[in-house]
Amino acid sequence: MVGLLVFVHMTGLPVTIMEPDGALYAGIAKHMVQHHDYLNLVADGRDWLDKPHFPFWMAALSYLLFGFTSFAYKLPAFLFLMMGAVYTYRFAKALNVYNERVARWSVCIFLSAEHLVISSTDVRAEPYLTGLIIASVYHLYKRQLLPGALFAACAVMTKGPFALVPIGFAIIGDHVFTGRWKQLFHWHWLVTALLILVFISPELYALYQQFDAHPEKVVFGQTGVSGIRFFFWDSQFGRFMNSGPIKGHGDPSFFLHTVLWAFLPWSIFLYVAIVQFFRRRGKSAVEYYCISAALSTFLLFSLSKFQLPHYLNIIFPFFAILTAKYIVDDVPERAFRITQHILMGIMGIAIVGLWALYRPEIHLWAVILIMIGIAAFIWLPLQGTARVFFRTCMAGVILNIFLNGLFYPDVLRYQSGSTAAFYANKELKGAAVGFYGVNSYAMEYYLDAPLLRYDTVPAGPSIVFTSAEHRDSLVAGGRRIKELKTFSQFPVTRLDLKFVNFFSRESSLDKRFLILVDPF
Repeated sequence: MVGLLVFVHMTGLPVTIMEPDGALYAGIAKHMVQHHDYLNLVADGRDWLDKPHFPFWMAALSYLLFGFTSFAYKLPAFLFLMMGAVYTYRFAKALNVYNERVARWSVCIFLSAEHLVISSTDVRAEPYLTGLIIASVYHLYKRQLLPGALFAACAVMTKGPFALVPIGFAIIGDHVFTGRWKQLFHWHWLVTALLILVFISPELYALYQQFDAHPEKVVFGQTGVSGIRFFFWDSQFGRFMNSGPIKGHGDPSFFLHTVLWAFLPWSIFLYVAIVQFFRRRGKSAVEYYCISAALSTFLLFSLSKFQLPHYLNIIFPFFAILTAKYIVDDVPERAFRITQHILMGIMGIAIVGLWALYRPEIHLWAVILIMIGIAAFIWLPLQGTARVFFRTCMAGVILNIFLNGLFYPDVLRYQSGSTAAFYANKELKGAAVGFYGVNSYAMEYYLDAPLLRYDTVPAGPSIVFTSAEHRDSLVAGGRRIKELKTFSQFPVTRLDLKFVNFFSRESSLDKRFLILVDPF
């Protein structure tokens, strides 16, 4: 089953990178390789200050090996996520309060959690973080300070100092709740902190070189911006308190309902497992690493003004272990069977309903895999809780083969930037393209030619990617144009019913154009 779940994550690797975030990050790493500049983060032709360097360095390394492809961008994130699966097993096994079955089922729950599968298709920073955080917790639990600090430092260089929250509270929580709090003042934790500081020095050096050494640069509309201050404060505490240059709006209940779908098909029993954990503590041997890491991070994100569903992925290893423990040792079989069959039924209805409503283009290989998955789902030669558990995993496999094999590839035909880049690479072979009144990180990444940005389209023949409004403004200004190709446009990471509905889709679309201005 683990092999099947790994395969499902692999089906997301060739899917076109999604805008905005995934394509933006892919383009930043591409700029590094093209300009042989691994210190400066550049987007839209300007200095970019938001995320740290580690994921971009990993993507850049992959580009050097495999070229500028969807696969190359997503591969490092996939590998770190699989590292997370390995360490989820190792950590559950090492804790000594869980048996082999809990450890193995934890991995299955982890790999089949719905938003984790989505993150292998729409890659951002979280797959890196997920693997790095659980790896750090495992090694620090084993008192292996060097690898524990190294993985923690890489997590900090992926998302900032808040990545230490689940790591730190996993250690602190277990020591406090088990009465070993005095051990928190042991010298080896100071050594760990110093090692983390040493290991993040490449990030601090890069930030200093790009920003602190150049106070004349305009960032966030002002000069004198410190990259190091942003890294330690504004990008983390500034966002949490909504006082930094990038602001958001938060709802304390956001993640309570987000978990219901993000951790499907296990979310119901995750909630029950957490409640039962506190009801049963003291009655049996327990550990507090997982509950401390998960709930401290969950609470922090809930109080933050910045809330996106993928933020929770980093604590899914801990959720998976808690859930597996409850399912293996405590869940009433009848309740588990009824609940999971209801969820599996909902997933089946979702596949059929989405297929009928959206009507994606059919790919034979995906249909064959779905049929094989359905046959395996029916045939599973197991009994009792194990049969229900692995049927649930198979339902997740079928759902995500449908999404990655049929649904997302079709949806991404409406991401005009990547579609236009594929067309230009084939039909315009190396001709420069200019943005006029629009922007597309996907086109910037996939285009195998120079990309320009125009405030005013220069005189003479130019190939321009633009909107209907800006195309019409060129005509109104007396410019001659020739339309080369028209592309449908929809923000594919913000799907709505009007777009998903085959009959109303056309009315939800905008248009983008590749035009030749002032043709000979």
